[in-house]
Amino acid sequence: MTGGRFDFDDGGTYCGGWEDGKAHGHGICTGPKGQGEYAGSWSHGFEIVGVYTWPSGNTYHGYWSQGKRHGLGVETKGKWTYRGEWSHGFKGRYGLRQSHNTPARYDGTWSNGLQDGYGIETYGDGGRLMPERRERQQTRQLSLPDRIVTSLGPLLGSCPQTSTNQVLTISSRRSWIQ
Repeated sequence: MTGGRFDFDDGGTYCGGWEDGKAHGHGICTGPKGQGEYAGSWSHGFEIVGVYTWPSGNTYHGYWSQGKRHGLGVETKGKWTYRGEWSHGFKGRYGLRQSHNTPARYDGTWSNGLQDGYGIETYGDGGRLMPERRERQQTRQLSLPDRIVTSLGPLLGSCPQTSTNQVLTISSRRSWIQ
């Protein structure tokens, strides 16, 4: 495995380890003009576990599979935070979506990114909507490691420029707009 810095034609950069021309190991990838960033672990061009920050300031800390959020993760988007499971890029199975500045929240099951099934919804005024069939409702304790991304250090500042004939592929380069 080797490493270094690679500059993309669109202005984005990747700095970190790679193997066989693909991001591999720990690394940081930034979007065009330095907008947006993923910092974390890579495996053969795909994100594994790390922190993704969009230009808007929205973040996702968690696990990935084949370029999509998958497994446990925490998304902070605007005035909301979602903590829970992800499935193929969507909020899935079970999670908690909570407002930062009101009592509004939903704690329950999800399907394809939408509230679906059993859960408790609390409105901004504190009122609650409870499910009729509570016996199927399950309580799960979801937690992420305190330090999802470790040992990244000051990667961008310490990466040497790669030679111009090297090609680096990151299979899941995504739109940096959200």
